[in-house]
Order: sequence, then structure tokens, then C-alpha cells
Amino acid sequence: MLRMLRSRVTAAGGCVAALGLAAALAAGAPASATDRTDPDDRYTAEEIHHFLEGFYGNHGPRPWEREHLVSDRLKERIAQTPGYDLLLCAQNEPRDIEVGEVTTAQSARVGWATITTHWSQSPRTAAFTAYVDLDGSRPLQLLDVDCAPGD
Repeated sequence: MLRMLRSRVTAAGGCVAALGLAAALAAGAPASATDRTDPDDRYTAEEIHHFLEGFYGNHGPRPWEREHLVSDRLKERIAQTPGYDLLLCAQNEPRDIEVGEVTTAQSARVGWATITTHWSQSPRTAAFTAYVDLDGSRPLQLLDVDCAPGD
């Protein structure tokens, strides 16, 4: 009887610990599509900025990001530019990358930011624009890049 009671107490303690861990993880987890701050279920500028920072990192997207976080249309364009990294608008890996302020066009359902790349020949930089779909019902992904310098 005592052994059975200990077993139940241990199991109950484990459940409480698991619930506490789940609550702690949920508190630090990114917002899901149902927790969006935008009432029209669109990604916010802050969410897009966070996505682009994670996507580009310090030196450019890794193979996983390139495979899973890029639209099919953009992958087709990338395939047409051998020897040139269309996602970075360059041929080499930059020394550092900065994501600028995000602008969203709700009616066009797209958000964008200027991506600035820093190169080893300091203070040389280059800039291009990265576009992201605002549709919160789908996972965030890079829709397009425009390598032409902004005005």
C-alpha cells in the first residue's frame, strides 16, 4: 500500500513538474498564428524583423533556411543564377548583416526591409530589399529579394 502511494505521489510530482516546464516554455515561445497581435491574422513588422534576423544571421542563410524558408518562386529564380547568391545579392559571404526597419503594406499582404551587408574591405557595404508574405495562416517565408539599390 505504501509503495503504491509513493508511486502516485511521484507520478503526481512529475506531472506538476512537467506542467511547470510547459508553462515556462510557452511563456518564452514565439506567438503562434492564433496569438497574433494583428486582428487580420497578418504577421507584424516585429515578427517579420525577427524572422529576417534569424533567416540572414550574421553571414547569410544556412542550407536549412534556404530549403525551408524560401518561396518556390524565389527558389526558381535562385536556380537561374548559378555562381551568384541571389539571397545575398552577392558572390561571397559577407562579414556581417544588418536588418533594417520593416515596412508592411497590409493591402498588398507583404512586408519588406532593407538588408545591409558588410564586407571585409571595411567600410564597404551593400544593400538590397527582402520581401516576406504577411499571411499569418502560413509559415513565414522569404518571398523575393530586389538586388537593385534603393533610392
